[in-house]
Amino acid sequence: MTEAKVALVTGASRGIGAAIAIALADAGFRVAGTATSEAGAAAIGQALGAEHLGLEMNLESDDSVAEALKAVEATLGAPLVLVNNAGITQDNLMLRMSVEQWVKVMDTNANGLFRVTKPLLRGMMKARFGRIINLSSVIARRGNAGQANYAASKGAVEGFTRALAQEVGSRGITVNAVAPGFIETEMTAGLGEEVTENLRSAIALGRFGAASEVAALVAFLASDGAGYITGETIAINGGLYMN
Repeated sequence: MTEAKVALVTGASRGIGAAIAIALADAGFRVAGTATSEAGAAAIGQALGAEHLGLEMNLESDDSVAEALKAVEATLGAPLVLVNNAGITQDNLMLRMSVEQWVKVMDTNANGLFRVTKPLLRGMMKARFGRIINLSSVIARRGNAGQANYAASKGAVEGFTRALAQEVGSRGITVNAVAPGFIETEMTAGLGEEVTENLRSAIALGRFGAASEVAALVAFLASDGAGYITGETIAINGGLYMN
């Protein structure tokens, strides 16, 4: 019997990340999920079960990332699937945006991608198999007032995806991005009825997506069946933005 592959999902304590972690566990992967707090890490472990792992990791810290990756390899093995899901927003109009708001979003969403991905490449190259899936956003292409920092960071995610796909494809490693639109999560639940209805009216399917729908797409991209897809950004936004 082939040993189950290890998948690492960042930002797995809630929302889309939690759904992805569960979908990958259901697909037979041994899953390590990260959170920014000890309580979040414990919640991941409880949700996934004993064969999996929840752990704390701060994407802004080289040391924190290194310690977390070391713990994953020691406990489950070297990850051959990486889902870079974790990200933050700190919205403000550009005229009011502070340097700190710009830097924090870029450091977490773009630099954090580099900090986690680079150390795992060697193991994937040795195995001649890898699946790297980066979470972008419809905002990267559609734009949104007050989110210049977030849009820039997600644009960086998509450029990173295309470049890395060309570097590692010959080793059996695929690199893709998934760009969700408005998904039903704790974040969108607080938008208010009027804002929610205005957003729904702009979506061709007339509804927000479910986290499980994004997770199903990610699980497919992690599978053997997606082995000839690389360098792509796949939109999952219900027709909010078509290109």
